[in-house]
Amino acid sequence: MLITRLTKVTMSFALGLFCLLVAFDNIFAPATNYTFVQHVLSMDTTFPESGVRYRAITNPIAWQAAFAAIIVAEGFAGLLFVAGAIRLFRVRNAPAADFNREKTYAIAGAALAFLIWFFGFTVVGGEWFAMWESKTWNGQEAAFRFYITAVAVLIFLNQPDGEISE
Repeated sequence: MLITRLTKVTMSFALGLFCLLVAFDNIFAPATNYTFVQHVLSMDTTFPESGVRYRAITNPIAWQAAFAAIIVAEGFAGLLFVAGAIRLFRVRNAPAADFNREKTYAIAGAALAFLIWFFGFTVVGGEWFAMWESKTWNGQEAAFRFYITAVAVLIFLNQPDGEISE
């Protein structure tokens, strides 16, 4: 069905714009999110008696590198989603095999978005740096919303599309 194909295009494009907007905000209004990275990595708001505080990174250069890596990954995920949406839109009326083959970039964008917000924020930030212990700098709930959306779109994109009926 054409509507299913157009929905896949729209969802990929919307997630692409989201990722690009997040990267844009981090570049042009970095204060809040850079401070977030600084506090999570330094573990300065985790439980004082936490047995994992030895993992803390207190080097500002490391904070900047981590923040830059996050921004690059967010921007790249956004570009992959948008490129995927454009490619899918171009073949929206094509045979099913062509449409299914053009999902690659959008799928890669969804996979990268999942890695950013699940692996980066939940596994690394949440567990390794014990972000869950912080009442102030715990971004796991927001990260969950982002990665679960990426996973939902990834599942939907991976559903094979059939031929468009006349």
